Amino acid sequence: MKHFVAVTGAAWLLSVVWVAASAQESKAPSDTKPAKVRVATFIHSDKLSLAAIVPAPPAEGSETAKAEFRELHRIQDARTPEQVKAAQADDAEEDIFIYKTVLGAGFNAQAVPLTAALSAHVHGDEPIATNPLKDLYKRPRPYQVDSTLHPVCKVTTQPNAYPSGHTVSGYVLAFTLAEMVPEKSAEILARADDYAHNRLVCGVHTASDLEASRRVAYAMFGSMLEEPRFQQDLAAARAETRHALGLK
Repeated sequence: MKHFVAVTGAAWLLSVVWVAASAQESKAPSDTKPAKVRVATFIHSDKLSLAAIVPAPPAEGSETAKAEFRELHRIQDARTPEQVKAAQADDAEEDIFIYKTVLGAGFNAQAVPLTAALSAHVHGDEPIATNPLKDLYKRPRPYQVDSTLHPVCKVTTQPNAYPSGHTVSGYVLAFTLAEMVPEKSAEILARADDYAHNRLVCGVHTASDLEASRRVAYAMFGSMLEEPRFQQDLAAARAETRHALGLK
């Protein structure tokens, strides 16, 4: 599929968004977990004026929204069992090891525990950034609006589609890993695009949900880069991962 950004484009958009942010189908199981109280590890939520850089989602019934739903129907009608299986696997995994498809089976939590810990902290910061936007916009999931859409991944009764937490996490982890293994950055970003697209295959998000998520991810990563603890943990994870992969 077409990649959202090239490596150089990602760096450019990161800087733009961070400046703006600083200025201001089997039956799917239901997600009914209560909200958790979370504390940020790396991001500076007081500097993340995300509502200033993440516009409101397309209005229900608008031409844009109609086009997004047509896209979801095309994907639903064409998805194969293999695509469903891949999307369900991505739905179940929200950590840096989704990128083992790029770095190999040796890239796993047992082999690189410091990297696993970094991944957990990065992923843990995602809802701190996304939940206020989800609460602000309260966009219904597509299957909550259109009963002819049949999701194949975990569902929720909450109107919390915008932005997509999976997509934010996937991209922020991709940016983090690209700092560690820059020679694989193009492949890592391509995998991030696939991970995001699988939210459409799942039938639980629309294209504009993903676009909003990319904006959030760039802003989050900019905030993380300002945090000395992130830089320290990143350096340790980089050394560990490169050693495990046999890279100099």
